[in-house]
Amino acid sequence: MATSRAVPNLAFRRLRGQRSPGEFAAAVRRAAREIGEQVACDARYIGRVESGEIRCPNYAYERVFLHMFPGLSLTDLGFVAREHVRGRGARAAVAAAPAPEITTRNDEESDVLRRAFMTGGTATVAAASLGIGGLGPIPAPRAGDRFGEAEVNAVEEAVRRIRLLDDRHGADGLYRKAAEPLRAAYALLDSGRATRQSTADRMHAGTGELALSVGWLAHDSGRLEDARSHYAEALATARVAGDPALEAHAFSNTSFLARDAGKYREAVRAAQAGQRAGKHLSSARLLALLTLREAGGWAGLGDRAACEEALGRAHTLFGRGPCDADPEWMSFFGEPEVEALEAQCWSALGDWARAARHAHRATVLSSSHFARNLALYRAQLAADLARGGRLEEAAAAGERVLDLLGEVRSSRIRAMLTETVRLLAPHHGTPPVAAFLDRRATLGA
Repeated sequence: MATSRAVPNLAFRRLRGQRSPGEFAAAVRRAAREIGEQVACDARYIGRVESGEIRCPNYAYERVFLHMFPGLSLTDLGFVAREHVRGRGARAAVAAAPAPEITTRNDEESDVLRRAFMTGGTATVAAASLGIGGLGPIPAPRAGDRFGEAEVNAVEEAVRRIRLLDDRHGADGLYRKAAEPLRAAYALLDSGRATRQSTADRMHAGTGELALSVGWLAHDSGRLEDARSHYAEALATARVAGDPALEAHAFSNTSFLARDAGKYREAVRAAQAGQRAGKHLSSARLLALLTLREAGGWAGLGDRAACEEALGRAHTLFGRGPCDADPEWMSFFGEPEVEALEAQCWSALGDWARAARHAHRATVLSSSHFARNLALYRAQLAADLARGGRLEEAAAAGERVLDLLGEVRSSRIRAMLTETVRLLAPHHGTPPVAAFLDRRATLGA
């Protein structure tokens, strides 16, 4: 019996119409934001759908597609009904075929596995929930072993899942679990051989992005030295692979980390290096982020003129709008993040009123569905209001941070909240301040 081949999804292709795959991917991302979903859709994903490689989308994409095309079902969109790729129907098909169909497994963001990732305590559960290694960790490959599309897809899916879970929940519960698939990915690179050069390039890029994602989890959970190591690992991978996009991303994260560690000159240098790496990538949004990183470094050094100049460049670049060349990992970088990064600059320069205005805008523009970022922006606002002597407003903003801490686990956010508590503690006699401080103490936040 011959293995079934992918059947092109002509219905989905017709729905795309005259739009390019990149333009259609951008429309998918916009539709996702409208319903509070987050999908890392790009032109390559659209191509995989239209080629029939993705027979049935994961649940997040399903919700987005049905929102975009009301009244149509998955089968109307050209997909195979879910019961035919999962459950008893899927198991029967696998049993009958000489080679299992793995695409749906790699693309399916299983709600069961997501819950396991959030609550499970073993490396086996972590690897499974990240979509790597089937039901357990990947065994260390032997020298000369080959890796192909399945392994690369698994690494890329791990990156997407980490980003999704971090956006919704923060880093503290994820870091240790996410390190296991990263070790497995590097083991494949170190000991295995790709079936073709394009696969090797994707594996290098995917592993580097995975290192950055794990490094960010370390960064956000207060493990700065671990984060530095992961970022350096990603940068080395980028250099070996000759991948300027990965290099720019690594420098962006390195600059961010250096600023948080108080190494402001290093933050400036890393951001400028990222701009050099990214200048030929045709993404104004990428350069805008790197320029904001540079501005943050100048602010930490107390150089207001250089900071303002960098902020001006960043706003000009951001104003050019999104494009198909924007990296997939930059889905977080919208107006709320721009406002928050500028707020951090003014805060570092001691302009508390201006910092609070930008932090407030970040909270207003942010979607409530992305609890981690909203909590971060509110924590920034509370601290800036407290430093500016606006005590009751700071307490109210702090209360709103506490509202989110049940679902967000981020040491960085808790550290910001602790600073606000320190600033407000001498004013316990003010009733709103007292209510906030007492609630925070009760929650142990």
